Amino acid sequence: MSKVILITGASSGIGKDAAIQLIKEGHKVYTAARRIEKMKELQEMGGFPMQMDVAKNEDVKNVVDQILQKDGKIDVLWNNAGYGLYGSVENISIAAAKKQFEVNLFGLANLTQKVLPYMRKAKSGTIINTSSMGGKMYTPLGAWYHATKHAVEGFSDCLRLETKQFNINVVVLEPGAIATEFGDVLTQPMLDNCKNTAYEPMAKLVAKTVNDSYHKPNGASPRSVITNIISKIVRSKKPKTRYRAGKWAKPMVWMRLYLGDRIFDKVIMNEVK
Repeated sequence: MSKVILITGASSGIGKDAAIQLIKEGHKVYTAARRIEKMKELQEMGGFPMQMDVAKNEDVKNVVDQILQKDGKIDVLWNNAGYGLYGSVENISIAAAKKQFEVNLFGLANLTQKVLPYMRKAKSGTIINTSSMGGKMYTPLGAWYHATKHAVEGFSDCLRLETKQFNINVVVLEPGAIATEFGDVLTQPMLDNCKNTAYEPMAKLVAKTVNDSYHKPNGASPRSVITNIISKIVRSKKPKTRYRAGKWAKPMVWMRLYLGDRIFDKVIMNEVK
């Protein structure tokens, strides 16, 4: 059955790749991102790109209103927009940290609030929130990013309990290292944030680890890992509450849960030597 789907953060990476597949499967796919010029391919395929900054309430409201005017419903909302702010706690400004939360958490929450009344009245819908394996673990210099993803996890769990009575599915997606531009967007600002500080040597080591993990052939393919999962969630009447996939996702979260803080600290720091 064809569904009306809204995907944020769809101008690149896992969002764009999954959007391509969902369009091919016959769904009506609205793709939202700041860089609308990056979604021409999706429009040519039959998708509906829309310009939206998830941190701007006016943009969010306009997108939801337009979709509802055209289709009267949104069957699937995939909150996928986000980025990684890396740098030391000592040096990252609170203003920058607030922006990280505005995009990764509050933007997600705002869009969810605007879509929920219509899913609730329809007694049907699926909300997918992109967290990360970083929502269950941590790495050096990633305090603010991990804080947002831990928050997304808790937000999603509470939302799932609240909306179950209305037959709304809430799913948490926890990708590991995927071969996308995420690593590139993360590393240079991190190096800039730590330049000429006591954390510069650590930043260089973390950057090397990130580059090794996220670039092909080391990073997992979006198509083989995440796209197939998203397609499965969209088709399912009762999807799982969590899907964890991608390089390191399952073993790293397992180690975090069962090894204890001190041993896990050593595991993580061994990766950035």
